[in-house]
Amino acid sequence: MKRLILAAMLATGLAGAAQADDALKAAIAGEHRSAPNKARDVYRHPYETLSFFGIKPDMTVVELSPGGGWYTEILAPYLRDKGKLIAAGGAMVPENRGAMAFKGKLDANPALYGKVVPSVFEPPKRYEIAAPGSVDMVLTFRNLHNWVGNGEDALRATFKEIHKVLKPGGVLGVVEHRLPASMPQDAKASSGYMHEAWVIKMAESAGFKLAGKSEVNANPKDTANHEKGVWTLPPVLANKDKDREKYLAIGESDRMTLKFVKQ
Repeated sequence: MKRLILAAMLATGLAGAAQADDALKAAIAGEHRSAPNKARDVYRHPYETLSFFGIKPDMTVVELSPGGGWYTEILAPYLRDKGKLIAAGGAMVPENRGAMAFKGKLDANPALYGKVVPSVFEPPKRYEIAAPGSVDMVLTFRNLHNWVGNGEDALRATFKEIHKVLKPGGVLGVVEHRLPASMPQDAKASSGYMHEAWVIKMAESAGFKLAGKSEVNANPKDTANHEKGVWTLPPVLANKDKDREKYLAIGESDRMTLKFVKQ
């Protein structure tokens, strides 16, 4: 009898995992995503990245600094029915054009984004992310370099604020432009690239433990040595038509993909 019960539990668990996997694939393939955004999948690998972080549809997840909502388009429908998505970015006030544009995106499709909970994340001054110990996962995609300009102590404080909102054992998933160890990183990471070892050191100094690395977002074509930093590459193409085909052939940046857990 015990074997039958265990077998039934295992079968239920496998079925649930398969359903979650299908739901993630469906969110990525959804018609609500624009063609330009889908075109970036080949560089950003959303299915592999989110699977590596261990996302589940019943989690409470924070997306830090969602920008234009590239990942929000995937996370919102995936978490809508069983989970919760908190979009933590700039305060949605008229003078913050980026935040207001993001708000407009949410408001334009309430069926898709109506359950997304906005919160304020403006390092190093405002950290109104979520209640302490209430979150299963925090995700940040290509944002760390924006937080370095206020100094190492301020970046460590930001990691501590992230640590605070996670449940014990909660996950911090980081994707960031990666600077080769042989190249110097200036204090403000002005190129947009950062040393992987330094990012790990900063997160661990705030109480996180590195749980794993993935090379899913690696790009060996990227030398990280460009005239206008990471923004030389697509999708920004800061040099416009100058050497455009060269940079398109490189593709998006080489990126670290790191999974941390709250101890």
